[in-house]
Amino acid sequence: MAKRLFVGSLSYDVTQPQLEELFASVGTVESANLITDKFSGNSKGFGFVEMSSDEEANKAINELNGKELAGRNIVVNEARPREERPSGFNRGGFSDRGPRRR
Repeated sequence: MAKRLFVGSLSYDVTQPQLEELFASVGTVESANLITDKFSGNSKGFGFVEMSSDEEANKAINELNGKELAGRNIVVNEARPREERPSGFNRGGFSDRGPRRR
């Protein structure tokens, strides 16, 4: 079963192929995602890598956590499950009762 890893403290210059290549050096990479800003397209400095087995994921954590990549020491650990977020409604300056009156 595949295990998802969080990769943080990435240089903004790291590309998705570089991330995938680094993790392929320790095992089989199922997928690699570099998280980018939706407006600028620039890296946010972290990503996720899915390894093909728990053993390979643990090997990646042990061998790559703290390793230097593009001038920065990266952080590699097991990704936490995604938290449910509230829907995008009610984000403006309005309460549930409508706009504020002055």
